[in-house]
Order: sequence, then structure tokens, then C-alpha cells
Amino acid sequence: MTPDEAQKLLAACAAFDNRQPSQVAKRAWAMALRDIPLDDDAFAAVARYYGTPPKDPGQRLWIQPHDVRSIRRTIRSERLEHFQYQPLPDETPREFLARLRGQQNAIASGRVAAPTSSAALTGGPHRDVLKELEGVGRSVPDSDEEALADTVRRAGPLGIECPQCKAAIGRPCKTPGGSRKQPMGKPRATPHSARLAAASGRPTTDPAQRAREEERRREASRLALARMQADEDIPDAEVVEHDDAAS
Repeated sequence: MTPDEAQKLLAACAAFDNRQPSQVAKRAWAMALRDIPLDDDAFAAVARYYGTPPKDPGQRLWIQPHDVRSIRRTIRSERLEHFQYQPLPDETPREFLARLRGQQNAIASGRVAAPTSSAALTGGPHRDVLKELEGVGRSVPDSDEEALADTVRRAGPLGIECPQCKAAIGRPCKTPGGSRKQPMGKPRATPHSARLAAASGRPTTDPAQRAREEERRREASRLALARMQADEDIPDAEVVEHDDAAS
């Protein structure tokens, strides 16, 4: 914006606030708006500024160069609300960027009419969308417990009741025993293996099988410990001295 152009813009401002533009003012505005052209959007920014009520009813409106800049940018951005790029087949990245800027500038400046609505989607929904929509018509749960169960049903191990410690859906597994502070048992950092297996669809063992497996592991540990102790109890070899004279 040149000083003479800034003077014209200041004249538009004076029509609203009765300012008295000077030679110094037009040069200052030209420097502040040196990269902003004097176009219809610049005048529209002044009109929008004075057409918008101030936050404080007693405040006197007095537009500044930064107001012109920001409001003009908003006006141009509003025209791009429904913008959709129109590509060319087999265009290079350089061609894409050049065409993108050209189309955006043409619409933002008002040279090309801005689209009034977004382009309609064509084709059917993606299969992932269809999968998510399968349960839209389900009945509403009758209680918070049912709603919780429905929410966590697909959330891994916590989505099922633990077959080992009977932890409820959505609740962590518990260690055996309890205390005054935690009568139901201390929460485990990880779910029981039986719960992990059930959640992943793997076959789970019944209580009798789990008891036999635990007994087998205890017996293996006992035997390993016995072998270690036996190795430690081996006496040191005795050194026998031979009497050369006797031989």
C-alpha cells in the first residue's frame, strides 16, 4: 500500500470516526500496511470494524492498521470455507502447489465465486465405518452395570469376568487373601493368565487342571532346590600322603 492509497483508506475511516488524516498518518499507515493492497477487502475490513459493536458499550471505536490486516484476512478466509482443490491428472508436486495457491488466491480475493457448500461425498461408506455402525440400533442398557459391561466388552481381558479370581467385568484381578485395607485382595498389575486366555479365545484350564499345574511347578522347584543343596554338601576330597620309605 502506497501513501496515496493509505490516504484513501484513512478517508474511509474518517467517515466513521471523524479523524483528521495528515501527511504523517498516511505515511505511517502505508508503512504498517506495505504488504496489503488497497482493494475492496481493505475497505470491507474498515466497514466490518465499525459495524461490529464494541465489547464495552462506552468504548470509542478507533481502527488501527493491525485491525485492517486481521479483519481483511478473516474476510478472505471465510471465502475458503468450502474450498476444495481441483486437481489435474498426473500433476507433479510443484504443479500441485502452484495450482493450489492459484485456486485459493482466486477464491479468497473474490475473483472466482466462493463455493456455498462442501462437495458431497460419493460412493458407499468405508467398511470400517459400516462395522462401527452395526450396533447403532441396539437397545439402551437398563442399568449402569449393563452399560459398563457393554463399554468394556471389547476392551481386552477386563472385558470378561476372570475365571480364576472371579473379578467382575471392568475390574482388575486380585491376589489371594485380603487385608483390613483391601479385604477383597490386592489388585494385580496384570490379569491372570486364565483371563488373558479367555479374552483371546484360547482354551482355558479348569480349577483341577490349574491345581495340578501349580503342584507340578512346586514339585519341580522342590527338586531343583534339593539338587542345589546336595551339590553344596559334597565333602572336599581328602589328600592321602604316601610314605616313600615304606614302599
